[in-house]
Amino acid sequence: MQNSTGSVAGIPECAPMDPSPKAPHFLVPAGAVDCHAHVFGPSSKYPFHPGRTYTPPDASLEEYLHLHQTLGIQRGILVQPSVYGVDNSATRHALQRLRKSGHAYRGVAVVDSSVSDNKLDALHEDGFRGVRLNMLFKGGISWKDVTALADRLAERGWHLQFLVDVSEFENFETLIGQLPVPVVIDHMGHMACEKGLAQEGFQALCRALKNGHAWVKLSGAYRITSLDQTPYDDVVPFAQQLIQANPERCVWGSDWPHPHISVPMPNDGALFDELASWAPDVQTRKRILVDNPDALYFGDLA
Repeated sequence: MQNSTGSVAGIPECAPMDPSPKAPHFLVPAGAVDCHAHVFGPSSKYPFHPGRTYTPPDASLEEYLHLHQTLGIQRGILVQPSVYGVDNSATRHALQRLRKSGHAYRGVAVVDSSVSDNKLDALHEDGFRGVRLNMLFKGGISWKDVTALADRLAERGWHLQFLVDVSEFENFETLIGQLPVPVVIDHMGHMACEKGLAQEGFQALCRALKNGHAWVKLSGAYRITSLDQTPYDDVVPFAQQLIQANPERCVWGSDWPHPHISVPMPNDGALFDELASWAPDVQTRKRILVDNPDALYFGDLA
């Protein structure tokens, strides 16, 4: 049921992003990649999944490119958000526009196990290089869908991306070790900082990184912090331990336009500055922002 503002009863509406991002306070290396962001809308053109967890405001491709221009980022990865289910049209059309304008961007899709080879090939042509498994929000796909798809993804050089709370993911190391594709974990494992560094799920993620069995996105700090404002100081030891586990398996993402968060909307410049405290070393930051994304998302261009 919709109310007079067009929202759906029982589905919360998200706050809009800060429209005035600030420049970061550190030197961003040439070729930097934002490895996690979404575009939304216009809602009149791209309908939402009826069983979604949240309703986002429109966040256009033009606004996203303005963000990157301000931050000094040249490339990015658009991730299919859960609110569209398996209809990748909004993300796909954005990637098509980016390609036509000469921008180097990639995408991560959401599909189910019944997707045809022709559809996967068409998504590949548009720049998709992975499939996202959402185990937190409604509208994602299930583990059985992913295992059925894994061999087909491997044939195309794709990866599998998890949105999951690692503290609640049983048999994490065993399950991901059985997959024939690279595995990428969203938002530092999406585990609340208050659970502590010693939490077994987080340590399992660190071991998977160390052994080269997984990648992790250093993103979404506001999803795991207990603080309301940047800097999210309680996130620092978690990000640093992930980087120490394997700096060659870490990438950074803005998570723009920051949908479905429980803290006040941060400025993107302040969020990007967090990376400088997680990785004070200039060469390590370059690896996270440039070299690692090159290998994970743009390897077929090498």
